[in-house]
This record gives sequence, structure tokens and C-alpha cells, in this order.
Amino acid sequence: MIYELIPPSDPRVLTMIAPFDEKILQEEEKISPKEFSDNMFETMQQYGGIGLSANQVGKSYRMFVMGGHPQIESGKKRTCYNPVIKGYSKELIRFREGCLTFPYLFLDIKRPRAVAVEYYDENMTKVEENLTGMSSRIFQHEYDHMQGIVFTEKVSKFKLKWEMDKRKKSINKIQKQLKRK
Repeated sequence: MIYELIPPSDPRVLTMIAPFDEKILQEEEKISPKEFSDNMFETMQQYGGIGLSANQVGKSYRMFVMGGHPQIESGKKRTCYNPVIKGYSKELIRFREGCLTFPYLFLDIKRPRAVAVEYYDENMTKVEENLTGMSSRIFQHEYDHMQGIVFTEKVSKFKLKWEMDKRKKSINKIQKQLKRK
């Protein structure tokens, strides 16, 4: 099942998510954590992402999926229920990020290179790992969603306006190309 992305103006995108409870998922969705994870991965892939939080599709579960791209950790996938960041590296790296909530918007975001994390996977098994590079960045981005934080909050208003103008031009260009076909 593919879920619909909600717009950035929807308050659910900007709301901190309470801890995940498997009983509530069963009552509301009538599916298991594994089935919900599968739906989230299918949705993420449909939209061309490498990470997707439940609140981006209007679901108030403290959960996200990430990975599946062949060039990132050989396509390793992670389902993260009740994720926690236990520690951050001191080294910060600037990198251009995108977000499915804001299509065609890319922002230079500075984040720690590595994080120590804890979460429960699709089988509700506790996982503890140290992530570096792109996996660390994706985890931090999606974890921010759990906190009700979107990546547009991590840049100056000037930089955001500049990038939003570029985004608008890109969208207009794509729309013109589609009309020609």
C-alpha cells in the first residue's frame, strides 16, 4: 500500500511524535509493524526517497524507514521504531539535502559526521549501531521529523528564500517540458 505525502503546511509535519505503541498501530491500521514498514518502504520508493517518516504521510507513529539505495551501504534498509540518538561526533559535515515533503528543494545542511543510535526494527528487535556518512545524515534528517523539525529550519531565511526561488524555476521548467509532450 502506498501512502500519500502530506503537504508541508499540514501541522502533522511540524508536530513532535509520541513514542510508538504497537497496540495503537494494530487498532488504527489493522497491520503489524512489519507490514507498516513494508508500506512505508513502498511509499518511499514510489516517491524516489532514501528516507521517509511516518508523519510525512500523516501517520503519528514515531517511526521512519531509510535506505534501499544501491549506492548507500549496498542498499541496506532500516526500519526505525522509537529511534533515539545516543551521541554525536564533534566533526560536522556540510552536505546538500532534499526532503520528500519539499520536492525539488535542496539545502546545504551542516550535521555531525557520525551518530550512535538505538531503535527497534520491523520485528520490534532492539538495534544499537554507530552510523557514519550518508546513513548518519539520513538518520538525523528523519529523526528531526520525529521531533517536529523540518530541514528548512536549519538554514537562514535568506538562504531558504534563495533556494525556494531556484526550486520554483525548476518546477516551472519541468511543467513547461511536460506541456510540450
